Amino acid sequence: MRHLRRFFLTGIIVTMPAAATIYALWLVFSFLDQLAGQAVGLFLGRRVPGLGLALTLAVVLIAGFLATNFIGRFFLNLWDEVMYRIPLVNSIYRTVKQLVEAIWRDDKKAFQHVVMVEYPRRGIYSLGFLTGPAPAEASMRAASDLVNVFVPTTPNPTSGFLLLVPREEVIPLEMPVEDGLKLIISAGVVGPAGRTASGGAGWGRLLQGLTANGTINNPGWRRSRNTAE
Repeated sequence: MRHLRRFFLTGIIVTMPAAATIYALWLVFSFLDQLAGQAVGLFLGRRVPGLGLALTLAVVLIAGFLATNFIGRFFLNLWDEVMYRIPLVNSIYRTVKQLVEAIWRDDKKAFQHVVMVEYPRRGIYSLGFLTGPAPAEASMRAASDLVNVFVPTTPNPTSGFLLLVPREEVIPLEMPVEDGLKLIISAGVVGPAGRTASGGAGWGRLLQGLTANGTINNPGWRRSRNTAE
């Protein structure tokens, strides 16, 4: 029974990354396939799995090809003018376009550096990303050189808080942006220290936490539990 429990826990640890990856890819596939899959299904009279994804990718490639020449850019600018004239649609379109431009602009990355700021109060530090200088009006009214710092939430880094922080109160870190995102998504479990060349902790080290009787071997957890008792 102990060996069966150990095999079961080991199987969960080994298959969880692959299962999560397959599930995420399936969600992306389903979303892209549904973008044009319903229209194709109405035209053909039946749903063909994967055809909507192929059509969506074809439309994206054709749009990218047309946008690289003069005629395509003319129609692209004309499309922008039409979208900007439609109420409610123009605000959504303009916001998404500005966000895409900020992420893909050539002169700098959206997340420049990993930094620490004292947030939500003094003495407590939060991990954030420097995204650029704050608006000039904000710096003028605050009488300080402010910078934009985005503090993501855990484990979903797509949401968070935009803080306007004085430049002298921002603590820059040498940590790469990728490692900062890993640290936030994993709630501090996965960090820049102790990584292998593949970016993980290694299966051998990970499975060392399982004892022969199928229980979790964590001395730190046991010590804290005994102290609490």
